[in-house]
Amino acid sequence: TGLSVVPTLSGFLFPFQHDIVSWALKRGRAAIFADCGMGKTPMQLEWARHILGNVLILAPLAVAQQTVHEGEKFGIAVRYCRDQSQVQPGITIANYEMLAHFDPAYFNGVVLDESSILKSYDGKTRTAIIEAFRDTPYKLACTATPAPNDYMELGNHAEFVGAMSRVEMLSMFFVHDGGETQQWRLKGHAEQDFWRWLASWAVMIRKPSDLGCDDGDF
Repeated sequence: TGLSVVPTLSGFLFPFQHDIVSWALKRGRAAIFADCGMGKTPMQLEWARHILGNVLILAPLAVAQQTVHEGEKFGIAVRYCRDQSQVQPGITIANYEMLAHFDPAYFNGVVLDESSILKSYDGKTRTAIIEAFRDTPYKLACTATPAPNDYMELGNHAEFVGAMSRVEMLSMFFVHDGGETQQWRLKGHAEQDFWRWLASWAVMIRKPSDLGCDDGDF
């Protein structure tokens, strides 16, 4: 369950970003699939700013310091830490590889930045990330729009946000073609239900007009 009342959001957000952050806060656990240039960093920072308690952002090495600087630009304090001993109340950012050095129970919210990285990890690491935050009240996953037929990536995200396990998703909506290709395909009668279910916990946007906003400079 997300926030019952969404507070006033920062004016630095574009209208479509405002709508996405507001929806994600109401949902509590959500995924933002937004193309490059759509401003995933300001959206995740504004989301994290309104979560009561402490929030951990996990990001690739090259992105972490960049996010700290983005936070400074928007007036949102983000502290880069390498282990739990450096953590202070508020928003902490760390590299994915450092997860074992933190106490997930300390955080009331977690953000996976560039969350598609989950599919490049081996099963053990992917599972460790999902398990570490299974009971975290507020969760946000942010990545570029995945290919519509990349069902494993969608399944990883569904499991992270707690919408459904990947196994449950495959069982409910898919059939396995077998053979060497190891391909899963949507059941014909379940296709509409699958995308409706996906849209209940994830938003996908390539340009602002996808959500009815003016494309403007985008």
